[in-house]
Amino acid sequence: MNEKPGLIVGGNHVDHRGALSFANDFHMDEVKRFYTIGHPDTATVRAWQGHKKEKKWFYVVSGSFHILVVKPDDWKTPSLDLDPDKFLLNEQSSEVLYVPAGYATGLKAAEINSKIIVFSDFTVEQSSNDNYRFDPELWCDWNKI
Repeated sequence: MNEKPGLIVGGNHVDHRGALSFANDFHMDEVKRFYTIGHPDTATVRAWQGHKKEKKWFYVVSGSFHILVVKPDDWKTPSLDLDPDKFLLNEQSSEVLYVPAGYATGLKAAEINSKIIVFSDFTVEQSSNDNYRFDPELWCDWNKI
């Protein structure tokens, strides 16, 4: 299967009772766990972490995040010239970024005190057996993002 990363578009509704954000097309039947990541500043980078088999979904709860996604051509010594796909998600957009198996991700907050939820179709144990880490500067200059 040659799935590609992509956005699941949600929406927002505001009335006298408050604000509601939703992503009704994000079906969570494959999700086994979730965790949150908070970045107090815009300098911290979490990159690159990849999985051959694990799928992930990203949803920004507050602030905004730059999320970069790349498909390694070799899991031990990937090419240096791979070009990551770039996404900017924020709390107002109500978008979920889907990252299929076979990709590595990196993220950096675009606003201070940003928070993101990551959903996974693997347990912690399964994920740790499918975890590949690469140098943060391998495919981009995070200072220019």
